[in-house]
Amino acid sequence: MRGTVPAVLLAATTMLLLAACGSSQRQPEPPSPAQAAQQREPTPAKPEERARAHTELGTGYYSIGQYGVAIEELNEALKADANYVPALNSLGLVYMALKEDRKARASFERGVRLAPNDSDVNNNYGLFLCDRKQEKESLKYFVAALKNPLYRNPGETYVNAGICARRAGDVAMAEEFIMKAIALRPDDPRALFALADIQFNRGDFLTAKFNLTRYMQQVPNADSRALWLGARIEQRLGNRAEVMSYGSQLRTRFPGAPETQAYNSGQFE
Repeated sequence: MRGTVPAVLLAATTMLLLAACGSSQRQPEPPSPAQAAQQREPTPAKPEERARAHTELGTGYYSIGQYGVAIEELNEALKADANYVPALNSLGLVYMALKEDRKARASFERGVRLAPNDSDVNNNYGLFLCDRKQEKESLKYFVAALKNPLYRNPGETYVNAGICARRAGDVAMAEEFIMKAIALRPDDPRALFALADIQFNRGDFLTAKFNLTRYMQQVPNADSRALWLGARIEQRLGNRAEVMSYGSQLRTRFPGAPETQAYNSGQFE
């Protein structure tokens, strides 16, 4: 692999080497052949330690797009401990990225069965289901993830749940989830954009503009969806100059995007 190796890969590699070699004191002189023959073999690491080290390696490779190596490492983790849920969770994410849905589903479902209260695997399985147009089914996994009071990323899951509730057609539930996300992380870009979109579709154009502006402050290089939302908000508010500004950005930065085509044809409704 070329380029800089992420710290997590170096740390996990070091852990595996230490685990395989065991701990030994430095000898003042090399042992004689007879002494060496009598020495015990290094004690292998515990299965869970090996599973954790391989999972950290696999997750690191997944994060830089090295999916093949990631799968190898995660399978090694499961060889060490077949019920190691973090490995199943990461393996599900890799297969999800590869669009190998059957394998992704099997990994996530096994992880949820083994650890029904694990927030990470519940959140990621919910994302998988939502992305595969099973939005209503996904919500129960987001709710399960949020039940854990020790969960480290509830804000992210609230946003995921809000977006998927919106796709499922439950706008009230979507807004409730999004507002909880913003209460935890007021400047969360995904939450601000989702809220602005909900408010625009409800006809609350000034508030939608306020939250989209906050989103733009967090994401200066906004994508075509955000620029198009901005153009539609300004069009409803009658601000022609602002509409044209958004349109200019769409045409310059995203000439082939569907949103730019809609702008060019005047399809603001």
